[in-house]
Amino acid sequence: MKKSLLLALLALPLSLFAQKEDPNMGIIPAPTSVHRTRGEFKLTPETLVLVDSPNHKAIKFFKDYLLKNNLATSVTDMAMIDPKKMPTKNVIVLSLNFKDNLPAEGYELHIDENRVEIKGHGAGMFYGMQSLIQLINKTSPGSATIPCGNIKDHPRFGYRGMHLDVARHFFDVAFVKKYIDVMAFYKLNTFHWHLTDDQGWRIEIKKYPKLTEIGSKRAQTKIGRAAGPTAIPDLYDNTPYGPYFYTQDQIREVVEYASSKFINVVPEIEMPSHALAALAAYPEMGCDPGKGYKVGETWGGFDDVFCPTDETFNMLYDILREVIDLFPGKYIHAGGDECNKVAWKKSEFCRQLIIDKQLKNEDGIQSYFMEKIEKFLNTRGVQMIGWDEILEGGLAPNAVVMSWRGEKGGIAAAQLNHDVIMTPASGGLYFDHAQSKSSQEPLSIGGFAPLEKVYNYEPVPSVLSKEQAKHVIGVQANLWTEYIATPSKAEYMLLPRMLALSESAWSDPKDKDYRNFSQSRVAHHLAVLDKMGYNYRVPTAVGASDTTMKGGKFKLELSSPVEGATVHYTIDGSEPSENDLVCSAPLEFTVPERGAITLKTIVITSSGKKSIVNTMKLEN
Repeated sequence: MKKSLLLALLALPLSLFAQKEDPNMGIIPAPTSVHRTRGEFKLTPETLVLVDSPNHKAIKFFKDYLLKNNLATSVTDMAMIDPKKMPTKNVIVLSLNFKDNLPAEGYELHIDENRVEIKGHGAGMFYGMQSLIQLINKTSPGSATIPCGNIKDHPRFGYRGMHLDVARHFFDVAFVKKYIDVMAFYKLNTFHWHLTDDQGWRIEIKKYPKLTEIGSKRAQTKIGRAAGPTAIPDLYDNTPYGPYFYTQDQIREVVEYASSKFINVVPEIEMPSHALAALAAYPEMGCDPGKGYKVGETWGGFDDVFCPTDETFNMLYDILREVIDLFPGKYIHAGGDECNKVAWKKSEFCRQLIIDKQLKNEDGIQSYFMEKIEKFLNTRGVQMIGWDEILEGGLAPNAVVMSWRGEKGGIAAAQLNHDVIMTPASGGLYFDHAQSKSSQEPLSIGGFAPLEKVYNYEPVPSVLSKEQAKHVIGVQANLWTEYIATPSKAEYMLLPRMLALSESAWSDPKDKDYRNFSQSRVAHHLAVLDKMGYNYRVPTAVGASDTTMKGGKFKLELSSPVEGATVHYTIDGSEPSENDLVCSAPLEFTVPERGAITLKTIVITSSGKKSIVNTMKLEN
């Protein structure tokens, strides 16, 4: 076998990312229009930054960026300079006040060897800055280069969302800010903050202190997965969890921070289901107050939900008043999902309510419940978002539907002229699902959402008419945290899939190219994210696949999926490590008749992060 094996390593370098060659200049998400030109702008300590709105938050953001990165820090109000003496070389010009009618959140970025200019109104300026930052290549302390080109850009959707569940596992303010930072870097503009659920109430409510005194902690946590082919028996850690919650001052801090990055925060206060944490604190809100509710310790749905009494509604209205005061945005998410109605079916009060309100059945109670909540929110200038179950029994008049159980609910809502946010698990937008089918992936709730599936998801269903399609206002991915207990794992599950989401949310479908995205731009951006201090899933080597290939001769071109990383391999079936051969060129193998080679590869980044091991069998 050994004598028959020919292994030839050809001295060809791995293809590295190059802004000069990439049609999108390396930017994620892909801009609307890019025209690369020759040359580069040299950013030096002498570079002057001219602005027409020195107190605008986008300008403050850019000043902070320059300062933190030890780049040019001289920012000057253009009004203070004589127009006849306005510099024309070695300047960056940031213009917010101009008459051009750019699309919403749009910007124009012009870079030549003498001058960089960004034009954008409000958020458009901020997004132009993010593109510029992605183009900056630091060369030495205080200096950098920027490739020349012209970009005109605007988003496809006005709602570009990323969700974080902090009810199942809690994440502190520092991590939430870090989460918001990476969202802003990729031009996402809505942070969906899932603050309450059966397993924890995470927001301080002054009028009802027991919500956090009791509802923010649980006796133990389920750590085994009880469903699917890789099920683990029910296991618990036997460790009290909490109390963990955000004070109202911390909520305000996060909201203000997100606003500085042009991100709206949408809080979710779950109702009428996923209410165990609240019921444990205030059992009078349930249909069986004497039952002895406790904060959920397992995952999945529970029978106990809010009871639709006047007392319950009055308490929920009080809670929502405080929530509205904390979150000045347009939306509040009121849940509405997975209400199995068992408690309502057993309740004498609910049976009488169906008669008194002439409701069809318990589905009618859900509609009645959500309509009352929506009416309360609407009178205070807030629009309600709900998961697609709010369609059951009839949709509340002004509700926005978040379609997660496939696209059916979103399609139905759009056909009823309701706004829709697409976030289907079937589209790969549940980032708690595994990123490959390998047993080497960390424990997850199940499902399969690889990067390519996320990237290829199209938010507007083809069955919708042109007018109905306008009601699809955006797209969102969700990070549920039943099995995500640490910031490191949260980032691993988030990245690089969030980059694919950002391109679906921002870029025109005709401009999308998965090969360019995954092999060129993502390779660069993962290296950038590494330097920014983020964890991420390291993809397997480009060109590798878990498969069996038949034949006598093979030429395999494998390359690194992360700029600066190396691909190590073995051919004897052993697990590869940093001590094994480096794949620096195409591999050529001759396999003898009835022979086989087991090629195993692993990607290792410069910071030591590792991919899962990929196994290819070459048989003759």
